Amino acid sequence: MKLARPLQFTAALSVAALSVTGCTTNEPAASGNGTISVTSTSDACTLSTATAPGGTVKFEVKNEGTQVTEFYLLAEDGLRIVGEVENIGPGLSRDLVVMAPEGKYITACKPGMVGDGIRADFALSAAPAGQSVSADRAELQKQAVTLYSAYVKDQTEQLLAGTKEFAQAFTDGDDAKARELYPAVRMHWERIEPVAESFGDLDPILDAREADLEPGQKWTGWHRAEKDLWPPATGYTAMTPAERKVLAEKMVADTVELQARVLELSFTPDKLANGAKELLDEVATGKVTGEEEIWSHTDLWDFQANVDGARIAYEDLKPLLGDSDAELDASLDAKFAALQKLLDTHKKGDGFTYYNELSEAQIKELSTAVDALAEPLSKLTAAVVK
Repeated sequence: MKLARPLQFTAALSVAALSVTGCTTNEPAASGNGTISVTSTSDACTLSTATAPGGTVKFEVKNEGTQVTEFYLLAEDGLRIVGEVENIGPGLSRDLVVMAPEGKYITACKPGMVGDGIRADFALSAAPAGQSVSADRAELQKQAVTLYSAYVKDQTEQLLAGTKEFAQAFTDGDDAKARELYPAVRMHWERIEPVAESFGDLDPILDAREADLEPGQKWTGWHRAEKDLWPPATGYTAMTPAERKVLAEKMVADTVELQARVLELSFTPDKLANGAKELLDEVATGKVTGEEEIWSHTDLWDFQANVDGARIAYEDLKPLLGDSDAELDASLDAKFAALQKLLDTHKKGDGFTYYNELSEAQIKELSTAVDALAEPLSKLTAAVVK
């Protein structure tokens, strides 16, 4: 059963999206003034160093390619955005300055601002003595909102690119490729599901399940395609090629509209925290029960994506917890890790075990881990807005 979505957002913030895959570095060091030089071309993202001291870190990004480019510093997981600078035209330079602690990161250029982009590993050592790696509370709130906005736009862009690829395979009758793409592409939707569902007109036409349909409602979107790709053994009439083409074109058009609306969104810390809790509610009410992907049984892909989205929101808000909420922070960190460890036991290659292959005991174990995380996560909103 779909949850009602009270989450509301307003227009304002414009932050670039992200999707990346490989990068190069030239050693040994940053330039003489401590700035790390980054050169972006159509096929390379060259950094002057792959390591630097933590604290205040400055990247000077020069675009020597022929397309507009973007540059990102990502957390080690490749999902959470630590800092980004966008719309760097050919021949232009832009600076990115971030405050970041010691740890492992990923750098990324995105020539053309589409496609996979170019990424590489990056590491920060301990900050120089006396240098801060944090900001005041107001600045931390602003930073959390900015980074999460960039993450949402990134996921929407990847959703659109994946939907186009899926739509082509579905239209062409390449069912093997469409079945492979289906759960992977949907992860981008599931990671930002509270945001996507805040658009009350787009959600039902893109993500309604057959059981959700109102009398007379035309069934479109992902789950309509799902049933045609994994049809029931009896009593089902397959879609014609023409019907598939119409459905696929509508899915792309509706996702284009979703991306356009997301570009106009702004967020607040309470929206991030509430959205994280709603994502976990999605797991508890749809994924754990196996109701979401009733034909394909790819619920664990959705499960993982919902957890990803909740974790990213928490990690963007984490600096706001500080010393006063250290106990809550430690509990959230431990419960997210425990749930992820359990999910990892069900991984199979690049994906997961199909949900109908899990035992009742395994499903119960997942449900218990979700419930354990839900309790501290419900306290996050109060902690970040005080």
